[in-house]
Amino acid sequence: ARAVRMITIPQMVGFLNGLGGAASAIAAWMTLQGTVALNTFEVATGALALCVGALTFTGSMVAAGKLQRLLPQKPIRLPSHQMLTVASFLAMLLGLVLVVVLPGQRLLFAAITLLGSLAFGVLFALPVGGADMPITISLLNSTSGVAAAIAGMAIGDVLLVSVGGIVGASGLLLTQIMCHAMNRKLSAILLGKGTDKPAPVPPVQPVMETPAPVVEAELPPPKDAAQWINDAQDVVIIPGYGMALSQAQHAVKQLYDQLTGAGKRVRFAIHPVAGRMPGHMNVLLAEVDIPYDMLFEMDDINPTMDKVDLAIVIGANDVVNPAANTAEGTPIYGMPVLEVEKAGRVMMLNYDDKPGYAGVPNPLYQERPNVLLLFGDAKESLEKLLT
Repeated sequence: ARAVRMITIPQMVGFLNGLGGAASAIAAWMTLQGTVALNTFEVATGALALCVGALTFTGSMVAAGKLQRLLPQKPIRLPSHQMLTVASFLAMLLGLVLVVVLPGQRLLFAAITLLGSLAFGVLFALPVGGADMPITISLLNSTSGVAAAIAGMAIGDVLLVSVGGIVGASGLLLTQIMCHAMNRKLSAILLGKGTDKPAPVPPVQPVMETPAPVVEAELPPPKDAAQWINDAQDVVIIPGYGMALSQAQHAVKQLYDQLTGAGKRVRFAIHPVAGRMPGHMNVLLAEVDIPYDMLFEMDDINPTMDKVDLAIVIGANDVVNPAANTAEGTPIYGMPVLEVEKAGRVMMLNYDDKPGYAGVPNPLYQERPNVLLLFGDAKESLEKLLT
Protein backbone atom coordinates (compact mmCIF):
# COMPACT_ATOMS: atom_id res chain seq x y z
CA ALA A 1 0.00 0.00 0.00
CA ARG A 2 2.88 2.41 0.66
CA ALA A 3 4.09 1.99 -2.92
CA VAL A 4 0.69 2.88 -4.40
CA ARG A 5 0.46 6.38 -5.82
CA MET A 6 -2.49 8.55 -4.85
CA ILE A 7 -3.80 8.40 -8.41
CA THR A 8 -4.24 4.62 -8.19
CA ILE A 9 -6.02 4.57 -4.82
CA PRO A 10 -9.43 3.77 -6.40
CA GLN A 11 -7.96 0.70 -8.10
CA MET A 12 -6.36 -0.38 -4.84
CA VAL A 13 -9.64 0.03 -2.96
CA GLY A 14 -11.43 -2.10 -5.53
CA PHE A 15 -8.65 -4.69 -5.45
CA LEU A 16 -8.70 -4.90 -1.65
CA ASN A 17 -12.48 -5.24 -1.69
CA GLY A 18 -11.98 -8.23 -3.95
CA LEU A 19 -9.36 -9.76 -1.67
CA GLY A 20 -11.72 -9.37 1.28
CA GLY A 21 -14.44 -11.18 -0.62
CA ALA A 22 -12.02 -13.91 -1.69
CA ALA A 23 -10.84 -14.42 1.90
CA SER A 24 -14.43 -14.84 3.10
CA ALA A 25 -15.20 -17.26 0.26
CA ILE A 26 -12.10 -19.35 1.04
CA ALA A 27 -12.98 -19.49 4.74
CA ALA A 28 -16.52 -20.55 3.86
CA TRP A 29 -15.31 -23.25 1.43
CA MET A 30 -12.90 -24.67 4.00
CA THR A 31 -15.74 -24.79 6.52
CA LEU A 32 -18.08 -26.61 4.14
CA GLN A 33 -15.55 -29.21 3.00
CA GLY A 34 -14.17 -29.90 6.48
CA THR A 35 -14.62 -33.22 8.26
CA VAL A 36 -16.24 -31.68 11.34
CA ALA A 37 -20.01 -32.19 11.52
CA LEU A 38 -21.89 -28.95 10.87
CA ASN A 39 -25.35 -27.97 11.97
CA THR A 40 -27.85 -26.41 9.58
CA PHE A 41 -27.02 -22.84 10.62
CA GLU A 42 -23.30 -23.32 9.98
CA VAL A 43 -23.94 -24.90 6.58
CA ALA A 44 -26.36 -22.14 5.56
CA THR A 45 -24.09 -19.30 6.66
CA GLY A 46 -21.07 -20.99 5.10
CA ALA A 47 -22.85 -21.32 1.75
CA LEU A 48 -24.08 -17.72 1.91
CA ALA A 49 -20.59 -16.42 2.75
CA LEU A 50 -19.22 -18.42 -0.19
CA CYS A 51 -21.83 -16.84 -2.45
CA VAL A 52 -21.38 -13.21 -1.36
CA GLY A 53 -17.60 -13.47 -1.10
CA ALA A 54 -17.20 -14.96 -4.57
CA LEU A 55 -19.35 -12.38 -6.36
CA THR A 56 -17.59 -9.61 -4.43
CA PHE A 57 -14.23 -10.96 -5.61
CA THR A 58 -15.01 -11.09 -9.32
CA GLY A 59 -17.08 -7.90 -9.30
CA SER A 60 -14.26 -6.01 -7.58
CA MET A 61 -11.64 -7.40 -9.95
CA VAL A 62 -13.67 -6.23 -12.95
CA ALA A 63 -14.16 -2.79 -11.37
CA ALA A 64 -10.44 -2.49 -10.56
CA GLY A 65 -9.58 -3.66 -14.07
CA LYS A 66 -11.75 -0.95 -15.58
CA LEU A 67 -10.22 1.72 -13.36
CA GLN A 68 -6.72 0.51 -14.28
CA ARG A 69 -7.73 0.48 -17.97
CA LEU A 70 -6.99 -3.22 -18.25
CA LEU A 71 -10.61 -3.51 -19.40
CA PRO A 72 -12.59 -1.01 -21.49
CA GLN A 73 -14.00 1.67 -19.20
CA LYS A 74 -17.21 1.95 -21.18
CA PRO A 75 -20.17 -0.29 -20.25
CA ILE A 76 -19.76 -3.79 -21.67
CA ARG A 77 -22.67 -6.02 -22.59
CA LEU A 78 -22.12 -9.56 -23.80
CA PRO A 79 -24.48 -11.26 -26.27
CA SER A 80 -27.58 -12.34 -24.31
CA HIS A 81 -26.13 -10.54 -21.29
CA GLN A 82 -29.38 -10.34 -19.37
CA MET A 83 -30.10 -14.03 -19.94
CA LEU A 84 -26.61 -14.96 -18.74
CA THR A 85 -27.02 -12.79 -15.66
CA VAL A 86 -30.34 -14.41 -14.77
CA ALA A 87 -28.92 -17.89 -15.40
CA SER A 88 -25.91 -17.28 -13.16
CA PHE A 89 -28.14 -15.85 -10.44
CA LEU A 90 -30.46 -18.86 -10.58
CA ALA A 91 -27.51 -21.27 -10.48
CA MET A 92 -26.14 -19.40 -7.47
CA LEU A 93 -29.51 -19.43 -5.72
CA LEU A 94 -30.25 -23.08 -6.55
CA GLY A 95 -26.84 -24.24 -5.34
CA LEU A 96 -27.24 -22.18 -2.18
CA VAL A 97 -30.53 -23.90 -1.33
CA LEU A 98 -29.40 -27.41 -2.24
CA VAL A 99 -26.25 -27.15 -0.12
CA VAL A 100 -28.52 -26.96 2.90
CA VAL A 101 -31.27 -29.31 1.73
CA LEU A 102 -29.02 -32.13 0.44
CA PRO A 103 -26.04 -32.38 2.82
CA GLY A 104 -24.87 -35.61 1.18
CA GLN A 105 -23.96 -33.68 -2.00
CA ARG A 106 -22.73 -30.59 -0.16
CA LEU A 107 -19.48 -30.08 -2.07
CA LEU A 108 -21.13 -30.52 -5.48
CA PHE A 109 -23.74 -27.89 -4.80
CA ALA A 110 -21.18 -25.66 -3.08
CA ALA A 111 -19.16 -25.79 -6.30
CA ILE A 112 -22.26 -24.83 -8.30
CA THR A 113 -22.87 -21.94 -5.90
CA LEU A 114 -19.26 -20.85 -6.27
CA LEU A 115 -19.28 -20.91 -10.07
CA GLY A 116 -22.64 -19.14 -10.27
CA SER A 117 -21.46 -16.45 -7.87
CA LEU A 118 -18.19 -15.89 -9.72
CA ALA A 119 -20.06 -15.53 -13.00
CA PHE A 120 -22.70 -13.25 -11.51
CA GLY A 121 -20.03 -10.91 -10.10
CA VAL A 122 -18.46 -10.51 -13.54
CA LEU A 123 -21.78 -10.04 -15.33
CA PHE A 124 -22.91 -7.51 -12.71
CA ALA A 125 -19.79 -5.33 -13.01
CA LEU A 126 -19.26 -5.37 -16.78
CA PRO A 127 -22.21 -3.07 -17.68
CA VAL A 128 -21.24 -0.49 -15.09
CA GLY A 129 -19.76 2.65 -16.54
CA GLY A 130 -19.77 6.40 -16.33
CA ALA A 131 -20.67 8.01 -13.04
CA ASP A 132 -21.94 4.73 -11.58
CA MET A 133 -18.43 3.41 -10.90
CA PRO A 134 -17.95 5.16 -7.50
CA ILE A 135 -21.32 3.78 -6.40
CA THR A 136 -20.29 0.31 -7.52
CA ILE A 137 -17.01 0.52 -5.56
CA SER A 138 -18.97 1.60 -2.48
CA LEU A 139 -21.47 -1.24 -2.93
CA LEU A 140 -18.71 -3.83 -3.34
CA ASN A 141 -17.05 -2.48 -0.21
CA SER A 142 -20.33 -3.14 1.57
CA THR A 143 -20.65 -6.68 0.22
CA SER A 144 -17.09 -7.47 1.28
CA GLY A 145 -18.07 -6.55 4.84
CA VAL A 146 -21.28 -8.57 4.61
CA ALA A 147 -19.34 -11.59 3.36
CA ALA A 148 -16.90 -11.28 6.26
CA ALA A 149 -19.74 -11.02 8.80
CA ILE A 150 -21.50 -14.10 7.42
CA ALA A 151 -18.22 -16.03 7.32
CA GLY A 152 -17.74 -15.07 10.96
CA MET A 153 -21.11 -16.63 11.76
CA ALA A 154 -20.10 -19.82 9.96
CA ILE A 155 -16.83 -20.23 11.87
CA GLY A 156 -18.08 -18.80 15.17
CA ASP A 157 -15.86 -15.70 15.21
CA VAL A 158 -17.71 -12.88 16.99
CA LEU A 159 -15.06 -10.26 16.20
CA LEU A 160 -15.26 -11.02 12.48
CA VAL A 161 -19.04 -10.72 12.64
CA SER A 162 -18.78 -7.33 14.37
CA VAL A 163 -16.14 -5.82 12.08
CA GLY A 164 -17.77 -7.19 8.94
CA GLY A 165 -21.14 -5.87 10.04
CA ILE A 166 -19.72 -2.38 10.57
CA VAL A 167 -18.06 -2.35 7.14
CA GLY A 168 -21.17 -3.72 5.47
CA ALA A 169 -23.57 -1.27 7.11
CA SER A 170 -21.39 1.80 6.56
CA GLY A 171 -20.74 0.84 2.94
CA LEU A 172 -24.44 0.34 2.26
CA LEU A 173 -25.30 3.66 3.91
CA LEU A 174 -22.70 5.46 1.78
CA THR A 175 -24.07 3.73 -1.32
CA GLN A 176 -27.60 4.91 -0.53
CA ILE A 177 -26.40 8.48 0.08
CA MET A 178 -24.57 8.54 -3.26
CA CYS A 179 -27.57 7.08 -5.10
CA HIS A 180 -29.77 9.78 -3.60
CA ALA A 181 -27.28 12.50 -4.57
CA MET A 182 -27.21 11.21 -8.15
CA ASN A 183 -30.96 10.72 -8.38
CA ARG A 184 -30.36 7.07 -9.24
CA LYS A 185 -31.97 3.90 -7.93
CA LEU A 186 -29.66 1.18 -6.66
CA SER A 187 -31.77 -1.40 -8.46
CA ALA A 188 -31.18 0.41 -11.76
CA ILE A 189 -27.42 0.30 -11.20
CA LEU A 190 -27.50 -3.38 -10.23
CA LEU A 191 -29.45 -4.19 -13.39
CA GLY A 192 -27.30 -1.95 -15.56
CA LYS A 193 -30.21 0.28 -16.52
CA GLY A 194 -29.19 3.61 -17.98
CA THR A 195 -25.65 2.47 -18.66
CA ASP A 196 -26.14 0.41 -21.78
CA LYS A 197 -25.45 3.30 -24.15
CA PRO A 198 -21.88 4.43 -23.59
CA ALA A 199 -21.85 6.79 -26.53
CA PRO A 200 -24.13 9.82 -26.75
CA VAL A 201 -27.24 8.84 -28.62
CA PRO A 202 -29.13 12.12 -28.91
CA PRO A 203 -27.33 15.17 -30.25
CA VAL A 204 -26.33 17.74 -27.69
CA GLN A 205 -27.25 20.72 -29.84
CA PRO A 206 -30.64 21.10 -28.10
CA VAL A 207 -28.75 21.87 -24.92
CA MET A 208 -27.41 24.99 -26.60
CA GLU A 209 -30.90 26.33 -27.11
CA THR A 210 -30.56 27.77 -23.62
CA PRO A 211 -28.58 30.97 -24.11
CA ALA A 212 -25.31 31.38 -22.30
CA PRO A 213 -25.16 33.93 -19.48
CA VAL A 214 -24.88 37.40 -20.98
CA VAL A 215 -21.61 39.26 -20.52
CA GLU A 216 -22.07 43.01 -20.15
CA ALA A 217 -20.90 44.97 -23.19
CA GLU A 218 -18.76 47.38 -21.18
CA LEU A 219 -16.74 44.48 -19.77
CA PRO A 220 -15.86 42.13 -22.64
CA PRO A 221 -14.36 38.81 -21.55
CA PRO A 222 -10.55 39.11 -21.49
CA LYS A 223 -8.51 36.58 -23.42
CA ASP A 224 -5.91 36.34 -20.70
CA ALA A 225 -6.89 33.73 -18.09
CA ALA A 226 -4.89 35.55 -15.44
CA GLN A 227 -7.02 38.64 -16.03
CA TRP A 228 -10.18 36.60 -15.48
CA ILE A 229 -8.80 35.49 -12.13
CA ASN A 230 -7.79 39.02 -11.16
CA ASP A 231 -11.24 40.37 -11.99
CA ALA A 232 -13.11 37.75 -9.93
CA GLN A 233 -13.95 38.27 -6.27
CA ASP A 234 -16.10 35.16 -5.70
CA VAL A 235 -14.43 32.02 -7.05
CA VAL A 236 -15.58 28.40 -7.01
CA ILE A 237 -13.10 25.63 -7.85
CA ILE A 238 -14.52 22.34 -9.15
CA PRO A 239 -11.97 19.49 -9.02
CA GLY A 240 -12.38 16.26 -10.96
CA TYR A 241 -10.56 13.11 -11.95
CA GLY A 242 -8.24 15.09 -14.22
CA MET A 243 -6.81 16.80 -11.15
CA ALA A 244 -5.97 13.41 -9.70
CA LEU A 245 -4.61 12.16 -13.01
CA SER A 246 -2.17 15.06 -13.36
CA GLN A 247 -1.43 15.23 -9.62
CA ALA A 248 -2.43 18.89 -9.71
CA GLN A 249 -3.65 19.14 -6.11
CA HIS A 250 -0.47 20.91 -4.97
CA ALA A 251 -0.86 23.52 -7.72
CA VAL A 252 -4.51 23.88 -6.70
CA LYS A 253 -3.38 24.62 -3.14
CA GLN A 254 -1.01 27.29 -4.45
CA LEU A 255 -3.84 28.84 -6.45
CA TYR A 256 -6.08 28.75 -3.37
CA ASP A 257 -3.42 30.45 -1.24
CA GLN A 258 -2.85 33.08 -3.91
CA LEU A 259 -6.54 33.87 -4.26
CA THR A 260 -7.30 33.99 -0.54
CA GLY A 261 -4.16 36.05 -0.01
CA ALA A 262 -5.62 38.60 -2.42
CA GLY A 263 -8.79 38.78 -0.33
CA LYS A 264 -10.99 36.79 -2.68
CA ARG A 265 -13.71 34.39 -1.56
CA VAL A 266 -12.77 30.86 -2.63
CA ARG A 267 -14.86 27.70 -2.25
CA PHE A 268 -14.46 24.16 -3.52
CA ALA A 269 -17.51 22.44 -5.02
CA ILE A 270 -17.37 18.67 -4.54
CA HIS A 271 -19.67 16.48 -6.60
CA PRO A 272 -20.56 13.23 -4.78
CA VAL A 273 -19.22 11.06 -7.62
CA ALA A 274 -16.27 13.17 -8.74
CA GLY A 275 -13.26 10.94 -9.32
CA ARG A 276 -13.30 7.17 -9.27
CA MET A 277 -14.27 6.35 -5.69
CA PRO A 278 -16.32 7.89 -2.87
CA GLY A 279 -14.49 10.85 -1.34
CA HIS A 280 -11.75 10.83 -3.99
CA MET A 281 -11.54 14.63 -4.26
CA ASN A 282 -11.76 15.08 -0.48
CA VAL A 283 -8.74 12.82 -0.01
CA LEU A 284 -6.64 14.70 -2.57
CA LEU A 285 -7.53 18.13 -1.18
CA ALA A 286 -6.92 16.98 2.40
CA GLU A 287 -3.49 15.80 1.29
CA VAL A 288 -2.50 19.41 0.55
CA ASP A 289 -4.23 20.85 3.65
CA ILE A 290 -7.17 22.58 2.00
CA PRO A 291 -9.40 23.61 4.95
CA TYR A 292 -12.31 21.20 5.25
CA ASP A 293 -14.80 24.02 5.79
CA MET A 294 -13.94 25.30 2.31
CA LEU A 295 -15.33 22.10 0.75
CA PHE A 296 -19.00 22.41 -0.17
CA GLU A 297 -21.46 19.85 -1.44
CA MET A 298 -23.31 20.27 -4.71
CA ASP A 299 -26.62 21.15 -3.06
CA ASP A 300 -24.95 23.99 -1.16
CA ILE A 301 -23.12 25.46 -4.16
CA ASN A 302 -25.71 25.25 -6.95
CA PRO A 303 -28.20 27.75 -5.45
CA THR A 304 -25.43 30.38 -5.30
CA MET A 305 -23.75 29.62 -8.63
CA ASP A 306 -25.44 32.53 -10.44
CA LYS A 307 -23.71 34.92 -8.03
CA VAL A 308 -20.25 33.41 -8.60
CA ASP A 309 -17.84 35.55 -10.61
CA LEU A 310 -15.63 32.71 -11.81
CA ALA A 311 -15.98 28.92 -11.78
CA ILE A 312 -12.67 27.12 -12.33
CA VAL A 313 -13.17 23.54 -13.52
CA ILE A 314 -10.04 21.43 -13.04
CA GLY A 315 -10.15 18.07 -14.74
CA ALA A 316 -13.92 17.61 -14.35
CA ASN A 317 -16.28 16.86 -17.21
CA ASP A 318 -19.29 14.64 -16.53
CA VAL A 319 -20.08 16.29 -13.18
CA VAL A 320 -20.42 19.73 -14.83
CA ASN A 321 -22.02 18.56 -18.08
CA PRO A 322 -25.35 20.35 -18.73
CA ALA A 323 -26.27 17.54 -21.14
CA ALA A 324 -27.19 15.48 -18.07
CA ASN A 325 -30.47 17.39 -18.09
CA THR A 326 -31.38 16.71 -21.73
CA ALA A 327 -29.39 13.85 -23.28
CA GLU A 328 -31.81 10.99 -22.70
CA GLY A 329 -30.49 7.45 -22.94
CA THR A 330 -26.95 8.40 -21.91
CA PRO A 331 -25.19 7.24 -18.72
CA ILE A 332 -25.42 10.65 -17.05
CA TYR A 333 -29.02 11.50 -17.96
CA GLY A 334 -30.91 12.56 -14.85
CA MET A 335 -27.76 12.90 -12.76
CA PRO A 336 -27.60 16.20 -10.83
CA VAL A 337 -24.55 18.19 -11.91
CA LEU A 338 -22.75 21.29 -10.75
CA GLU A 339 -24.39 24.15 -12.65
CA VAL A 340 -21.21 26.00 -13.61
CA GLU A 341 -22.85 27.44 -16.73
CA LYS A 342 -24.75 29.82 -14.42
CA ALA A 343 -21.54 31.45 -13.17
CA GLY A 344 -20.49 34.80 -14.60
CA ARG A 345 -17.45 33.19 -16.20
CA VAL A 346 -16.22 29.63 -16.51
CA MET A 347 -12.61 28.55 -16.91
CA MET A 348 -12.13 24.90 -17.87
CA LEU A 349 -8.71 23.31 -17.38
CA ASN A 350 -9.20 19.94 -19.06
CA TYR A 351 -6.85 17.84 -21.15
CA ASP A 352 -8.91 18.15 -24.35
CA ASP A 353 -12.46 18.63 -25.57
CA LYS A 354 -13.26 14.93 -25.74
CA PRO A 355 -16.19 13.54 -23.70
CA GLY A 356 -15.58 12.45 -20.13
CA TYR A 357 -15.74 8.97 -18.61
CA ALA A 358 -19.44 8.62 -19.49
CA GLY A 359 -18.79 9.37 -23.16
CA VAL A 360 -21.25 12.28 -23.42
CA PRO A 361 -20.09 15.47 -25.23
CA ASN A 362 -20.10 18.58 -23.06
CA PRO A 363 -21.90 21.63 -24.55
CA LEU A 364 -19.59 23.92 -22.57
CA TYR A 365 -16.85 23.08 -25.06
CA GLN A 366 -18.78 24.89 -27.77
CA GLU A 367 -17.82 28.52 -28.17
CA ARG A 368 -19.37 30.76 -25.56
CA PRO A 369 -18.36 34.31 -24.64
CA ASN A 370 -18.12 33.54 -20.93
CA VAL A 371 -16.27 30.21 -21.18
CA LEU A 372 -12.49 29.99 -21.47
CA LEU A 373 -10.97 26.63 -22.42
CA LEU A 374 -7.41 25.83 -21.36
CA PHE A 375 -6.55 22.44 -22.82
CA GLY A 376 -3.58 20.36 -21.73
CA ASP A 377 -2.27 18.84 -18.53
CA ALA A 378 -4.15 20.43 -15.62
CA LYS A 379 -1.03 20.74 -13.48
CA GLU A 380 0.93 22.47 -16.24
CA SER A 381 -1.98 24.81 -16.98
CA LEU A 382 -2.23 25.79 -13.32
CA GLU A 383 1.51 26.35 -13.06
CA LYS A 384 1.34 28.71 -16.04
CA LEU A 385 -1.47 30.62 -14.37
CA LEU A 386 0.49 30.89 -11.14
CA THR A 387 3.52 32.32 -12.91
